[in-house]
Amino acid sequence: MRALFIEHDHISLGGPIWRSLEKHGYEIERFLIVPQSDYDSPNITTTFPNFNEYDLLVPMGAHYGAYEDDRIGNWLLPELEKLKQAHNDGIPILGICFGGQLMARALGGSVAKAPKAEVGWIEIESNDKTLIPAGPWFAYHWDRWTTPKGATEIAKTDSANQAFVMGRTLALQFHPEVDPEVLEAWLAMEGGCAEVEAEGVDVEQLRSQTKSIQPASDKRTYDLVDTFLRRVATASVEKVD
Repeated sequence: MRALFIEHDHISLGGPIWRSLEKHGYEIERFLIVPQSDYDSPNITTTFPNFNEYDLLVPMGAHYGAYEDDRIGNWLLPELEKLKQAHNDGIPILGICFGGQLMARALGGSVAKAPKAEVGWIEIESNDKTLIPAGPWFAYHWDRWTTPKGATEIAKTDSANQAFVMGRTLALQFHPEVDPEVLEAWLAMEGGCAEVEAEGVDVEQLRSQTKSIQPASDKRTYDLVDTFLRRVATASVEKVD
């Protein structure tokens, strides 16, 4: 089995999601859209692989907005169409943060700036704790989606919807892939620590909390992936126009 991780920037590590999928027998393949050399000028063109050659798609996060057609439209708009077609073809999709926002937009919802950012470990309100436990989960976003018509909202906070299911697609606003290694990669980016601190988050406390919470957060992610593969990835196909 082949799982394609669609990486929109050069710091999209999969952490416990990679480890969980490998235990399930998936071969992890990675497709990078915006390399580090183009990070500040991301409106590049790219040739996407054939999504139908994969058993699972995982569109990952990004520092860009899923509504920024002028800034990244050369690859954003084709990706939206390809993800919509993959969803309609019944390919299981696990969208994470920006990737979840892509699925919201591709399936008929919308994406815009949120009234405030969510950065750090948060508890969420879940309608289905067997699929999405309350957490804590790691959040790192400044935008939010409106849930597509016909989708089932699974989780939310006061600031943003956090998860929905439609057919074989599960969209997440939070980051189940975060562990200390993933966090350090993000903080090592130029301006990474300053971006976090600007939201009132102490970087050293965040590092310490992430390290201490890793055993429990890894297990939550393993359970989420297990349930996604068992229930969502095998569900009936729900097509959108």
